[in-house]
Amino acid sequence: MIGYYLRMALRSFRRSPGLAALMVSAIALGIAACIVTLTVYHGMSSNPIWWKNGELYAVTVNPLSPSQTRKAGLRTYGSDQLAYDDASYLFGSGIPKRKALLAFVFGTIGGVPGRSRPLPIMTRATTAGFFRMFAVPFRYGGPWNAAADRGPQPVMVLSDRENQKLFGGADSVGRTLLWSGHRFRIVGVLAPWHPLPRFYDLSPGNGGAYARPADAFVPFQWGPTLRDWPAGHMSCDSHRSAPSTYPQLLGSSCTWIGMWVELPTRAARRRFLAFLQAYAGAQRNAGRFHAVNVHLWKVSQWLSIHHIVTHQSVMLVNLAFALLAVCLINTLGILLAKFLRGAPIAGVRRALGASRRQIFAQHLVEAGALSLAGAALGLLLSAAGLAGVRLLYRGSDAAYGKFAHFDFIGVAWALALALVSTIVAGLYPAWRIGRRPPATYLKSQ
Repeated sequence: MIGYYLRMALRSFRRSPGLAALMVSAIALGIAACIVTLTVYHGMSSNPIWWKNGELYAVTVNPLSPSQTRKAGLRTYGSDQLAYDDASYLFGSGIPKRKALLAFVFGTIGGVPGRSRPLPIMTRATTAGFFRMFAVPFRYGGPWNAAADRGPQPVMVLSDRENQKLFGGADSVGRTLLWSGHRFRIVGVLAPWHPLPRFYDLSPGNGGAYARPADAFVPFQWGPTLRDWPAGHMSCDSHRSAPSTYPQLLGSSCTWIGMWVELPTRAARRRFLAFLQAYAGAQRNAGRFHAVNVHLWKVSQWLSIHHIVTHQSVMLVNLAFALLAVCLINTLGILLAKFLRGAPIAGVRRALGASRRQIFAQHLVEAGALSLAGAALGLLLSAAGLAGVRLLYRGSDAAYGKFAHFDFIGVAWALALALVSTIVAGLYPAWRIGRRPPATYLKSQ
């Protein structure tokens, strides 16, 4: 029967091709708008490491002023980085399965064959746990070990992008180059890796949520060893407390170090939170702080408190669904008028023995065919729209263009929206035409 109903639907489309094209275009336009906005929204708001959401935690230690502590129930979120003394002490805890300190430092690369002048390079000083915690993929070699952190040993991990630039993509593990005037040995080369958003470092002062990862990674202690000032965001209590020498920086309350820990069990989380609270209490008793808020933020919470998804993005999604609703309402009206205009044919079929259920099914199949055609056209329009977004952000904002890829999620949304379109746009008109008494039309024939 479905095949018979489809043949009748095609005949109906041939009788009024203009109306059929108008309805298909309306459905396609609404679906395309939703897919484009939802695809970009999903990319911007997604958790790139969702499978470890309950295991990875960002650590914050935020002093509170007397005025803040007087506000009942206040849970203040301040800086998302730590001062050097705090980071050093907390990193010494043996509770986490893995842990990582993160900071940006200025560096130059030299000693590369064919390149006579040193080149600036975006370098992240971190610890060995960074790579396994965040499931960083390697093309060649691997991360350094914990002993290299304690040294620190002159070892380095290069990004795939930098390895392509310096060595043409060849296996460079074991080769040496000069970083900031010191000879470093390459122990690993990353595979292409660009988590979006860059969840482990969301600070706008470090490039923001959609900046690319660093081009090189060195053990964290090389910063203090070489007295390299932080190249990323640094926050001090006031201009008067800003350090002027590197020893003053290390002893100050200025925050410039990010810290993440991996706590795979509830017991580990309780123990480490108690450790944090005990440390905060000791610092408060020593007179360093009036009061302190300490927090462990899982990745999803970290993305939420940084407002990664803007209100404008949410508004665009709402507008896209509003456009789809308008398109469906217009389609419903056109479809109802079309079905009522063909009611005499339905009346004749009823008189010849067709049931109300069969009349309903026939017209619902016709509405479904329109919706499937609209979904197919909507997929094409979506692909064009996403290509336009990629073209728009191909320059300095190329990271945004990475969200505009046509993937399984877009197809799933298209099919889901096509199904909703079928029900909304075809259910009521099909029900109305099935309820009309056939005698009305037989008298007029």
